[in-house]
Amino acid sequence: MKIAPISGFPEWLPQARIVEQKVLDTLRSTFELHGFSGVETRAVEPMDQLLRKGETSKEVYVLRRLQGEEGQDSGLGLHFDLTVPLARYVLENAGKLDFPFKRYQIQKVWRGERPQDGRFREFYQADVDVVGQDTLAFHHDIELPLVMVDALSKLPIPRVRVRASNRKLAQGFYEAIGLENTEETLRILDKLDKVGPQVVTELLSEHVGASEEQAKLALSLAGITTEDASFVDKVRALGASSSLLEEGLEELATLVTEANSLIPGSVSADLSIARGLDYYTGSVFESTVEGHEDLGSVCSGGRYDNLATAGNRSYPGVGLSIGVSRLLARFLHQDLLRASRKVPTAVYVAVNDESERHHASTIAARLRARGIPADVSHNATKFGKQIKAADKRGIPFVWFTTSEGEQVRDVRSGTQVPADPDTWTPPEEDRFPRVIMP
Repeated sequence: MKIAPISGFPEWLPQARIVEQKVLDTLRSTFELHGFSGVETRAVEPMDQLLRKGETSKEVYVLRRLQGEEGQDSGLGLHFDLTVPLARYVLENAGKLDFPFKRYQIQKVWRGERPQDGRFREFYQADVDVVGQDTLAFHHDIELPLVMVDALSKLPIPRVRVRASNRKLAQGFYEAIGLENTEETLRILDKLDKVGPQVVTELLSEHVGASEEQAKLALSLAGITTEDASFVDKVRALGASSSLLEEGLEELATLVTEANSLIPGSVSADLSIARGLDYYTGSVFESTVEGHEDLGSVCSGGRYDNLATAGNRSYPGVGLSIGVSRLLARFLHQDLLRASRKVPTAVYVAVNDESERHHASTIAARLRARGIPADVSHNATKFGKQIKAADKRGIPFVWFTTSEGEQVRDVRSGTQVPADPDTWTPPEEDRFPRVIMP
């Protein structure tokens, strides 16, 4: 039987999986340092919930039973992100949650889109959100990008630049220049990086009836980027004015100024950011990796005041999401990230002959009891072959029982010294695999 991979569903070899686990552990621990609680939601949601915010059915994997219901759809689909499940989770558990509710979630999601560089059909996302009850203070809009800056700075990758804009700013500007269909305008401007200004101009004319001058002004707004709040004067210089525009300018200026006072250089203003989904209502964020801008945004999100409602009660929130698999695939495929060894094992306990396997297993157990990852040789071949077996896996130490007592050998240097399994400890950098940039 011929076996072939299924496009869009990545499977890592053990060494790459170690990298993935280390990255997920780093994100998890950082989120918890910032006071976020971890949750995990079910993989499926009702289709009407998955599609209620404008996503197309082409992106959703629908569950179907092949037996018992004559192949009919179940009315359920695999979640394509973690925000829609969060809204449902908050509504179901509102009486048991403490608000503002700070949650992180690291899970796989599924999208039926065409696989390409950095885009998969099954992949890990890591989300952090703060959800309020009826109100949510603006300072959380400043908090969230800084959490991501902290988390991403701890990964062994180049600097990730967080860029911010504001939906109120964009909507207020478009309305002020006479573009009434602001949602469609935002969706079109969201394509700017992919299709370029000429195509965007044509799309604005075709879909929202924009004149040449209106399209020019919209593109001028999208062209404004600053490292500080100086974008305010540049926007005002374009001549548009409205109360909503001023509110957006003030919020974005506060965000950029405050964020950079806490972590210098953390957030810049980029008014080309539109974010195509219509549930964003204020701050919006995108992030790119320096030197890998062609990969696109690896961390994005924003403020949503109307995602979850129940009667006269609303649950506004702000959140960001990291495309973990998207990020990892680039660095793993280009061999820019790797684990320091193929296995977790730090010590490979050699077996003199099968009659001494029990002794070797006892040595390994004593090491493990002290938190040292240890494995026992699977056969009792010559010591040289057992050393090669360890070296092939990147295991740094081999343990021997000799006529002179217990000894441990550093495979890399060849140094072999007496050792006691109840006291010997490997260097801290060798105890567990490390993620390195070759």
